[in-house]
Amino acid sequence: MRRGLPDAMCWTRNDHLSAPRVCDSHVATQPDLNGTDQEPEAQSPSASGAVSVSDCLEPLSAVSMFETELLDLTIQTRDHGGDLDRAIQTYGAGPWLDLSTGINARPYPVPNMPNTVWSALPTRSDIKSLEPTAKAAYGTEACVVALAGAQAAIQLIPRLVDSGRACIVGPTYNEHGAALKAQGWTVEMIQNAANGAGADLVTVVNPNNPDGRVWDNATLLELADQVGVLVIDESFIDCTHQPSLATQMDDARDDIIVLRSFGKFYGLAGIRLGFVITGAKTAQRLRELAGPWSVNGPAIAIGHAALRDKAWQTATRDRLEKDAQRLDDLASVHGLRLVGGTPLFRTYNAEDAFKVQAALAKKHMWTRVFPYSQTWIRFGLPGTESDWTRLQNALAFA
Repeated sequence: MRRGLPDAMCWTRNDHLSAPRVCDSHVATQPDLNGTDQEPEAQSPSASGAVSVSDCLEPLSAVSMFETELLDLTIQTRDHGGDLDRAIQTYGAGPWLDLSTGINARPYPVPNMPNTVWSALPTRSDIKSLEPTAKAAYGTEACVVALAGAQAAIQLIPRLVDSGRACIVGPTYNEHGAALKAQGWTVEMIQNAANGAGADLVTVVNPNNPDGRVWDNATLLELADQVGVLVIDESFIDCTHQPSLATQMDDARDDIIVLRSFGKFYGLAGIRLGFVITGAKTAQRLRELAGPWSVNGPAIAIGHAALRDKAWQTATRDRLEKDAQRLDDLASVHGLRLVGGTPLFRTYNAEDAFKVQAALAKKHMWTRVFPYSQTWIRFGLPGTESDWTRLQNALAFA
């Protein structure tokens, strides 16, 4: 491992809906959660369109705890969006509108498929045929492994090497920490990716869920040289213009593991499909751990069609950007201040996030709150005009 990173690990909040802007290393500082660090002579977003580091981190003052306490909360609860069972148990059955996830509410149109994709077990060659399709779609020279969702990869990664010290940049998706802890890893939650230097494994969700933070690829490649294994979860990158780290990898990069979700952007979470992009040796080990039939027949057929459909991808990305701005405008009217997000989800500051969630739930509308913050509330995007109307009316009573 090489020692010493640039003075600044630069990232920006992905609340701008065009290509994310990354902070200049000569200006950036290492802010703390209280937002006390200053960025000298930085222009405001309204003046330049850029987002300063201090501006990006200011909403993180909503997080009242970090490291050990935060890690314990996120891993012990393992709470997630999409938990409608809990909503129904508390608020009753009804025509629920689930805005608690970051899944595209207008999914890719499922193509006609032969009956054999349902009736026959997929062969190894069936599964492997999806990998070059994904490789072309993601623009990488590295190896690609198809799995039953990015979650399947998260559960396999801790078994790739002997357990040791892992660092996770957070707060973020809690399954990363839970999966590592379950396999005997010592897990630390860190605020900045730079603090992971020297660890056996570092995980960065990029763009991050739930605050939308973004790290540039040059920074991540620097970090990769200083850790044992670098895991980059790009589950929400498809809906952005952010360049993937996979485009700078080849089949020798066994020390970097990039995760790609299929279900979120394509709105087909139920088929359970995702990909790992990594070096040849790591890819082979993942295939061995995953075992046979790691991807189902319908997922293979749909994956081929969707990953090749550039027109749908472009149109969907444009629509999501417009809808995200529409949601921001609606939230602002009702006193919710943007923390960050991606075009698939938006996280806001509320005076009392749990109170807002409860008020919306009484209207059978489910959102996402977090155990580590009293003020953060996350919304997915409505899919139809009637859903937008429902949300607008419900917010009036929140």
